[in-house]
Amino acid sequence: MKYSILIILTSLLAAGDIKIACEEQLFNLYPENTDIRMHIIKLDKQMKKQVENQVKQRFYRDKLYYWTISQNDTTITYAFLDNVIGKSMPITFMVILNYDGDIINANVIKYREAYGGEVGNKGWLRQFINLNNNSGYNIGKDIDGISGATISVKSMAKGIQKIVALYPLIHNQLK
Repeated sequence: MKYSILIILTSLLAAGDIKIACEEQLFNLYPENTDIRMHIIKLDKQMKKQVENQVKQRFYRDKLYYWTISQNDTTITYAFLDNVIGKSMPITFMVILNYDGDIINANVIKYREAYGGEVGNKGWLRQFINLNNNSGYNIGKDIDGISGATISVKSMAKGIQKIVALYPLIHNQLK
């Protein structure tokens, strides 16, 4: 019983830490006169399956956390938080898309593996900037690989592509 309570408390604290880390990233990227608000969207089963089949990667959950970034009451970007599986543990990442669905930033929020953490390198993540739903995400062709991080690289590339593929399908539902 005590062990179950400890697991629940630990996961709640971890979720709070991840939210804080995301919002710190966003506040560092956007000026003080920007409104940043967190939301949750439940993913429609049919839409979810469509994207999963297209990208060949499953969503970690049935809901997706996202932030609207607004200036002067106009939404200028959206930030999405998701997880992918590395070798054995989840990699939590955030992708920021402009209103048209182009990637303007990507960050690894929490990397839990002993190896492969190079996918969190800003230089490696920069290659995703300006990619969109029409872009290629093939490792070795469109996306650089990282020696020793093959699984993490593939997971991250597909995870980012998954968010970009989902965006046009949910754009009208976002707050």
